[in-house]
Amino acid sequence: LEVSMDMWSYFHTCLVSIWLHRFYIYSAVAFGISLWIVIQFTTTRDKRKVTEPGTSDKLGNGCAPRQAQGIHVAGVKIFYGSQTGTAKRFAKALAEAVTSLNLPVDVINMEDYDPEDGLVEETSSRNICVFLVATYTEGQPPESAVWFCRWLEEAANDFRVGKNFLQGLRYAVFGLGNSAYVDHYNTVGRRMDRWLWMLSASRIMARAEGDCNVAQSKHGSIEADFEAWKDKFLTRLQALRRGEKKPCRGKCKKGKCKSSGKQSKESSDREHGTSEQDNTEAEELFETSSEEEAGSPDSVIDVEDLGNIMGHMKKAKVLLLLEGVWNDQAKLNCLMICALFSGYKLIGSHSGVKLCRWTKSMLRGRGGCYKHTFYGIESHRCMEATPSLACANKCVFCWRHHTNPVGTKWLWRMDQPEEILQEALEKHQNMIRQFKGVSGVKAARLEEALAVKHCALSLVGEPIMYPHINHLVRLLHQQGISTFLVTNAQFPEEIRRLEPVTQLYVSVDASTKESLRRIDRPLFKDFWQRFLDSLKALAEKQQRTVYRLTLVKAWNVDELKAYADLISLGKPDFIEVKGVTYCGESSASNLTMANVPWHGEVLSFVQELARLLPDYGIACEHEHSNCLLLAHSKFQVDGEWRTWIDYSRFQELVRERERSGGSRTFTAAEYTARTPPWALFGAKERGFDPLDVRFQRKNKARDTSGS
Repeated sequence: LEVSMDMWSYFHTCLVSIWLHRFYIYSAVAFGISLWIVIQFTTTRDKRKVTEPGTSDKLGNGCAPRQAQGIHVAGVKIFYGSQTGTAKRFAKALAEAVTSLNLPVDVINMEDYDPEDGLVEETSSRNICVFLVATYTEGQPPESAVWFCRWLEEAANDFRVGKNFLQGLRYAVFGLGNSAYVDHYNTVGRRMDRWLWMLSASRIMARAEGDCNVAQSKHGSIEADFEAWKDKFLTRLQALRRGEKKPCRGKCKKGKCKSSGKQSKESSDREHGTSEQDNTEAEELFETSSEEEAGSPDSVIDVEDLGNIMGHMKKAKVLLLLEGVWNDQAKLNCLMICALFSGYKLIGSHSGVKLCRWTKSMLRGRGGCYKHTFYGIESHRCMEATPSLACANKCVFCWRHHTNPVGTKWLWRMDQPEEILQEALEKHQNMIRQFKGVSGVKAARLEEALAVKHCALSLVGEPIMYPHINHLVRLLHQQGISTFLVTNAQFPEEIRRLEPVTQLYVSVDASTKESLRRIDRPLFKDFWQRFLDSLKALAEKQQRTVYRLTLVKAWNVDELKAYADLISLGKPDFIEVKGVTYCGESSASNLTMANVPWHGEVLSFVQELARLLPDYGIACEHEHSNCLLLAHSKFQVDGEWRTWIDYSRFQELVRERERSGGSRTFTAAEYTARTPPWALFGAKERGFDPLDVRFQRKNKARDTSGS
């Protein structure tokens, strides 16, 4: 019992002591916890610095990437474009020097390389890409580099390609030229450097130029220029291998990058696309475009967005203002300059032609567009053109971002249809010829593509505004070219006067007056009555007619009953339903990727719409374009869909009509063809032609902004 009492007394004393000194105990515990937190935070931060790709691999234009610890340079790829062999010789010499540093090296002829597939892989390869390219006649690239340069230019100027498409690619450019040709000295190297930068690739050092003109060469000859640059490049390469993070401006000495203020300023100018060369090009381009005759002082040109369209247009406008000729025709010319920078081939004063990406795709055996699946056109033989860059709407999903002029009537100088067609065919064929020798292009299809068989009059604008549209259509038919004409349903009388075309489209972008006002933003005050009258005019046509519905989530996908009423009004033969294509950010529209419906959502919409249309059924699907086709039951003969077109038969019917002076009419049913099984809705191919091979782009997670 005494032992128990002593034990209790001891514990009681301890507890009382702890209670009396509890403040000191709390302080010690708090200090210990705080110390542990600090240690954990410091350790985690250090690990993040080493392992996080978001901080270690972050890139900036004009700067070398900050690589994680480990391999900073995996190898070097040397691309050359040569006409006389000098660039090739330099490439081999550089390869030998790089090999002496125990680095893997590849020497690649641009002619044998597919930039569309290959360059994007270099964004994560940790290779250094070196471009040795010569400037040939009239400032053009050598024949072996034509396709490489063309693809790079289109990618850099195409708003559908993400601004960060080549982010992660590290590069250096050495241009070969002759300063005796003042106007074109090293233009190819300069442009290539600029295009790569525009796609967010990172320069590891400033562009260098070799000069064949020994009197002007900085080092006495082009060989000496190359040797001087090569030494700097190798020094920079060794610095990158060590993980150097400091950006280089091209003056590398003993592994350190030193730049004078002047050099830094020059580099800055190049990076922001404001070099003297760029200004000269813009000035030359404007002078070419401004030779057109002045238009009417009453021209209706929308100038609301002129300040936001493009830097190219701003430069041209400044030049015009300085010359005091900023009139209405000049505004149109300025808008056409903007279009030219986006890959258009302009024709005369109001027309244009552009190579469709599906044409390029089918040339390489990678599949055709949805019109190939739905109607049997040969995509590689299709010319996309317009006789009118102007439009009467400013649709929120316009893929041109409103860089084309708008107006409610024709007020511009008019070119003759013969001139438009001849020049369109010539420019289209010239664009096709540039694919000769390009990797993957099928020789047989390239030969076929030179003979245009189809014309999609839907490139941009409103083709039916062109006063001589009937004459142009007749000329196309006389050359055996089918016609697919698209109108925005604002010119009902022009639709009524239109002579037979292979297939006539009307864009039905909304089903109520208010939604049409919000989506198409038409210029006409009586736009809704014009819209309804256009659909009634379509119902009077005997040849093939199509409604084209573009679905925009949160804008026009909940109006099924109203759409069904419009279909009963226009009685189209076919209804194409397609999800909107996101074309990148624009000050002219607030659409985002959230407004693009998934293919499953488009399919659900079409199925619901079909339930409201007993005379229509789902005939075809082109999953790759996020598009489906509803067809009238009259095109289902003996249980088989006949949505395809017999193009030879159509041309025969057109000739019979012309010989009869217009008295011989014909209907859509007279030139149908059986739809192949792979194109039908429900087929395992989902609308992809089994004769081609579907191409899946690598690094699909990369931002491509709807490309």
